[in-house]
Amino acid sequence: MKHTLLTLFLCLVFPLAAAERPNIVVVLIDDMGWGDLSCFGNQAAKTPNIDRLAAEGIRFRQFYVNSPICSPSRCALTTGQYPQRWKITSFLNNRADNERRGMAQWLDPAAPSLARFLKSAGYATGHFGKWHLGGQRDVDKAPPITGYGFDASLTNFEGMGPKLLPLTLKPGDSQPEKLWRDAERLGGPVTWMPRSKITGGFVEAAIPFMEQAAREKKPFYVNLWPDDVHAPFWPPVEKWKPGKRGRFLVVLEEMDRQLGRLFDHIRDTPALRDNTVLLLCSDNGPEAGAGSAGKFRGFKGTLFEGGIRSPLIAWGPGWIDSAKAGTTDDTSVLAAFDLVPSLLGLAKADTPEGTSFDGEDISAVLLGKATLERKTPVFWRRPPDRKPDLAPDLAVREGQWKLICEYDGAKPRLFDLSSDPGEETDLAPRQPETVARLSRAAVSWHRSLPSDKGPEIAEGSGRGE
Repeated sequence: MKHTLLTLFLCLVFPLAAAERPNIVVVLIDDMGWGDLSCFGNQAAKTPNIDRLAAEGIRFRQFYVNSPICSPSRCALTTGQYPQRWKITSFLNNRADNERRGMAQWLDPAAPSLARFLKSAGYATGHFGKWHLGGQRDVDKAPPITGYGFDASLTNFEGMGPKLLPLTLKPGDSQPEKLWRDAERLGGPVTWMPRSKITGGFVEAAIPFMEQAAREKKPFYVNLWPDDVHAPFWPPVEKWKPGKRGRFLVVLEEMDRQLGRLFDHIRDTPALRDNTVLLLCSDNGPEAGAGSAGKFRGFKGTLFEGGIRSPLIAWGPGWIDSAKAGTTDDTSVLAAFDLVPSLLGLAKADTPEGTSFDGEDISAVLLGKATLERKTPVFWRRPPDRKPDLAPDLAVREGQWKLICEYDGAKPRLFDLSSDPGEETDLAPRQPETVARLSRAAVSWHRSLPSDKGPEIAEGSGRGE
């Protein structure tokens, strides 16, 4: 809603000080499973820097992303809307494959953008890390990342603009190899650095950006979106381990170590520590054979819990209820598209008239001041290039219930996640009324949104992002 004339006048004459609005940092980790952080139960690797955030903040154990795969998940976190609205329903690939799957080539710049809204409210806005919402492979006419409301950006091979590109080295190699060399034409300047250190490179770019915003007395919004734990895995040569799982665990620990520099900077700078809200989550479930979904069934690309449930940590000593520090919220059902209206609420930022979100304002939940009972269900549609025999076409979560079914509502299965989080016992035969209601809702939601070519595609293809 627009400001009233009086409110607008007061904001111009007495602008909100940074202390009245938090700095915002969103760490979105690529392909990390619900069970990969040691603070979420991983016994095979240690993530002490992220664990410390959890010990000082709040862990949310029923947080969902809005797609089990990269680009649409990022779209929801950017727009606050279902990614199907913008025809981004799987990972953005080359032009021909995007068209084959009935997808857009990039996120429409007319889409709602958290960064744009925050920038209009006086925030300095920076994106550091993977983008993957346009500008990859042969898609070289996409808008730059700054076209979505960011003052500055630094990305990898899947975005337009300045970038860090990876040098890869494995035991026995005498010289590093340049990976994704063709991405140089998608914008520069380009800096080549070891793949095992690139998260640190994004951190080293983000910190001066935050310091500059502080000097200008502006609150900031920073995306730090590392892609370390996305295959192929490139740990430091001296820490190389055999097998995909072994290398994944090393890369996970290295990412945590490099992110620690960012967390320590914020924590050790009093003005930032007391006035920053940091959120950390994953974009989708883990790759099979690499990361872990913990107790959940499924993995990246599927609509079972392992594909769409993500760890979420909220940290902000000056904003979160101090009594809730180090606690776990096991009851609130949150989704990534909720973060957009919630962060805008914390920032006291308005959105243009006519803009609406599919997500809900859960800011009080993130700060530990409430638990959430959703007003509306959350829906999912499978990526069009995922094999239908791996998972259902549609899913819906409402209260304790999770229903999965085909595009037309056929083959419904119903799970009570309060007692069966692993989706092992199908209760559909015992709950016909619940099945009928949720099936109708899922099919209606699916038909209300732009279609892709999922019904026509039986086999996945290419590298799943």
